Amino acid sequence: MMGVLNHLSTLLLLSLLPPALSRVVEKFSDVPQCQNFFLDGTTPNIPGILVDGTVKNQNRYKPICQLFNTIYRFATPYDTTNRIPVFSAYTFTGPPTDRRPDDPWKIEPQLDGVNNPVMQNIGGVHYEHQAGNYDYGNPLDYHYVNRGHLFPNSHAHDLDTQKSTFTLTNIVPQDVKFNGGSWREMEENVRGKLKTDCISNKGKIEAYVVTGAVPSKNKTLNNRVNIPELLWTAYCCYNRNMNKRIAEAHWQWNTNLNKNAVNAVNPVTLGKLEEMLNKHHKGKDGRVKVLVKVFPEDCPR
Repeated sequence: MMGVLNHLSTLLLLSLLPPALSRVVEKFSDVPQCQNFFLDGTTPNIPGILVDGTVKNQNRYKPICQLFNTIYRFATPYDTTNRIPVFSAYTFTGPPTDRRPDDPWKIEPQLDGVNNPVMQNIGGVHYEHQAGNYDYGNPLDYHYVNRGHLFPNSHAHDLDTQKSTFTLTNIVPQDVKFNGGSWREMEENVRGKLKTDCISNKGKIEAYVVTGAVPSKNKTLNNRVNIPELLWTAYCCYNRNMNKRIAEAHWQWNTNLNKNAVNAVNPVTLGKLEEMLNKHHKGKDGRVKVLVKVFPEDCPR
C-alpha cells in the first residue's frame, strides 16, 4: 500500500511540474538555464545537425536540457538514430568536492515517448530511440569498448552534478584502453588547467567546455549503438591574468592503433580542431556553406 501511495505521490508531483522543466526541447534557448551552458548563450554549429541554434533534423536529433534533482546540469543534442550524443556542453566551476559516486545508469524517458522530465534509473527495458544497459551487453562480448563519458564526472563540481553525468545520453562506446588511458589523462590535465587558468574577474573558476563524438560509418555495438570514429573536446574561458579569453582543444581516434601504447591526446588549437571536424561534418544552408564552429568568434583560433 505504501509503495502505491509513493508512486501516486510521484505522479502527482510530476503532473505539477511546469512545462519549462521539460528537458527534450526544440531549441536549447527554450530553457534559459540550459542556454547558460553555452558561452555567450551561443550553441556550436555542427553542419546538418545544429546551425545557428536550430536543429536541422528534429525527428533524429533531440536537444536535451539535462535535468537532475530539479536543477539543469548540462546540455546534450542526442542522435536517436546512432543512439549516441552529438556532444555535451557544460560549465566547469571547480573540481569535484566528493568522491566518484557509485551511481546507477540513467536514461531520458522523453526520448521514448514517456512524458517525464526526470532522469530515470535503467531497468531491463529495451529502448527504441536511445541506448540501454543491455546494448553494452556482457563484458566478455564487448570487452574492447565501455561507457565513455562526454561530460566526465571528474569535471563536475558537486555530487548531484557528478550523478547526473551517469546517463547514457551522455555516453558513447569508447575503446577501453583509450577511455582509461590517454583520454582520462587528458581530462585530468585539462581539469588542472581549468582550475588555474580560467579565473574570472570575480575570482571564480569558470570555463565553458564542449565534448563530442564523430560517428563511424559502420561500426556498431549490439547492432544498435554507433561506435564513434573519434572523440573531441574544447574549452574557452576568460583568463584574468592575461585579460583575455583563451581556448584549447583535443581530439583522437577512438581506437588503440598501437597495441603496445595508447594513442596520445595532445593539445591543438581550437582552429585546428574545427578544421579537422569540417572534414567529417559537411553541410549547406541553401547556397551558403556551413562550417563547424565550437565557440563564438572571440575565442582564439
